[in-house]
Amino acid sequence: MNYILFDGPYRNNLLPFTFTRPVADLRVGILTIRQKWESYLEYTTTTVTEDYLSDKFPMIEMEENIMINASFLPNLEVIEVVKSLEENQALFKDEDVIAFFAKEGEEVTDFSKFETVEFDGEIIKIEHTWDIFAKNGEALAEDFNLITKGRKSQPIPSTVSTINPDDIFIEPGATLNFAILNASSGPIYIGRDSEVMEGSIVRGPFALCDHATLKLGAKIYGPTTIGPHSKVGGEVNNSVIFGYSNKGHDGFLGNSVLGEWCNLGADSNNSNLKNNYAEVRLWDYQTEGFAKTGLQFCGLMMGDHSKCGINTMFNTGTVVGVSANIFGSGFPRNFVPSFSWGGSKGFVTYKTSKAFEVAEVVMARRDEEFSEKDKAILEYVFEETKKYRRE
Repeated sequence: MNYILFDGPYRNNLLPFTFTRPVADLRVGILTIRQKWESYLEYTTTTVTEDYLSDKFPMIEMEENIMINASFLPNLEVIEVVKSLEENQALFKDEDVIAFFAKEGEEVTDFSKFETVEFDGEIIKIEHTWDIFAKNGEALAEDFNLITKGRKSQPIPSTVSTINPDDIFIEPGATLNFAILNASSGPIYIGRDSEVMEGSIVRGPFALCDHATLKLGAKIYGPTTIGPHSKVGGEVNNSVIFGYSNKGHDGFLGNSVLGEWCNLGADSNNSNLKNNYAEVRLWDYQTEGFAKTGLQFCGLMMGDHSKCGINTMFNTGTVVGVSANIFGSGFPRNFVPSFSWGGSKGFVTYKTSKAFEVAEVVMARRDEEFSEKDKAILEYVFEETKKYRRE
């Protein structure tokens, strides 16, 4: 059977992160959604996504396919049902389709002729940007069990102080000394060839993914994920960093999500709680206005390739698009469109030629190529988000 992940109805709710990737490639917990499905299915997946993303994220279709809604995170119970789906069957959770059987070339938009299979088990669904951090603890615990099952952790160095060490797993090549790891509130996962520098204090649930670094004296409150090749210092609380991003210095990041290739300047901070303790409203690309989140704590949502200068202050519930560059004193507004350059005193358009120069240099430092496919995606995003910028 061939398995294909599709973006589903919540793709636009998950902007700005889905401007540059399919829903399947969002990171929640330790793994991306795609990596989770592939681990459970023991099968490589492809993707149905927006046309402008399809060159980088192509679909491979076969005679018989199971189409899977990437907003749902897999578990053992749902995997059994997905694998058993037959022709003209669709698996639903309430009003949402989780997966369905499709023949080659078949475009399914109406499930009225399908036999409906109801899934009555528990399953995590990612339908809003804030779900990425709000549901990160549950997803991280499931990933921890999936990754570590039947395996033995590397020894915990004698200089590291621990609480509940049975819920701490260290991969080969990881380096850590003179740190404090408290797994009493949830598991702690230290990825392959990662580093926890001296003086770091971590309270789980926490994941430091492969080749990532916790800087000297970092203070981490879970549930937090630091994605591959990221470098993080200062204070972080209940946040997810997808990968290849830096928060290398002191400053607070809380209840937030950073995409890839982001950089927060030294002593930058975000607010995650309003002064009046009111519900946080967040920019909604669907309605093109600010929408209720139902959350009291909600911080910064920053898309890929965006950066801020030293001492930047982000207000509660700020959304920053793709390839924005923010600097200067004061609070920038709560919605910063993609390809914006400036700060609290106003923004101008960040030209793609300049943005691409930076992206090429930044990615080369990590031995990654800024490819023609990457350029084409960002050029599309630039045009698509023009309406939000004041030219």
